[in-house]
Amino acid sequence: MTRVPAITDPPPADVRDQVDAYKDALADVVPPKRSDNLLIGTWNVRAFNRLTTEWRSKTGDSPVRDLSNVLCIAETLRRFDVVAVQEVGSTAEAIKATMSHLGGDWAFLVTDVTLGDAGNHERLAFVFDRERLRPSGLACELVLAPEDFGVTTDVLGRQFARTPYGVSFAREPNVFTLVTLHVVYGNAPGDRVGELANIAGRLGDHRRRMGREPDRARRLQHRSSGRRGRRRGRAVQGVHRHRAQAAGQPEPRAPNDHRRPGPDRAGRSPALLRSDRVVHGTAERAAGIVARIQELGMFDFTQGLVPSATEQELSFRMSDHFPLWVEFEV
Repeated sequence: MTRVPAITDPPPADVRDQVDAYKDALADVVPPKRSDNLLIGTWNVRAFNRLTTEWRSKTGDSPVRDLSNVLCIAETLRRFDVVAVQEVGSTAEAIKATMSHLGGDWAFLVTDVTLGDAGNHERLAFVFDRERLRPSGLACELVLAPEDFGVTTDVLGRQFARTPYGVSFAREPNVFTLVTLHVVYGNAPGDRVGELANIAGRLGDHRRRMGREPDRARRLQHRSSGRRGRRRGRAVQGVHRHRAQAAGQPEPRAPNDHRRPGPDRAGRSPALLRSDRVVHGTAERAAGIVARIQELGMFDFTQGLVPSATEQELSFRMSDHFPLWVEFEV
């Protein structure tokens, strides 16, 4: 009987060579970890759930994501100190395999499954390098208060589609909190604005309650596909203006535009629109340290780095989103 391969097995030579080339491409884009920097990433990994336990799956396999793809995903996450990961599935098979490859110096924190059609049975996660960071105590989900609606009996039907997840990390003497949100998809771009505006306002309110005056906000975004997304991009820009105003910040600068792999749900060819982004605000405490952005960017894995028959297939092997990263000087 043929043994089923495991992610911890030595990969075949062709897989090893491909993953080595992928790692070299990452090293050309993402800065190395140093004692004076902090690398934070975010990546919406499409349908990050089940996988086919073969080194190379075939077109038509379900799921098409295989062990070689998981190695590439894991090596992407390895470049950062901490990564927010969206679309972790209910069984979490793929992220468990990813963590097995990363090894004992890595850990992750994950939410429970969000049930319901809007929640899509997803989890939100933070994957972090334990040699560089430690959780500092706070791990929470952001929920809406009854008075936000005025009718307390309607609360359960009015929460976020996928509850935003916040975790605080420390690398002495710095302590920082990350919040990840996978906004409701909806039937139209306007369906997304309510959640975004609410989370923006809440983050601004929290900073004021903590007695901090933000000195700046930066955002990094890349573009996805389809005309709906272009309208969504304009709406989300407005939300960021709302957040900046709520936090007492100037409007963030216009970011670069990037291409998203794979056609959209209607099967259209890739186009440009605003989608994922990182929002950053720093504040100086009386005896604290200001974290300054050194570099920021995204990693395009579509340039022949991962074998795939089509871009659509590639989006299910890897993702229909690119990983984004920000490097801070600390």
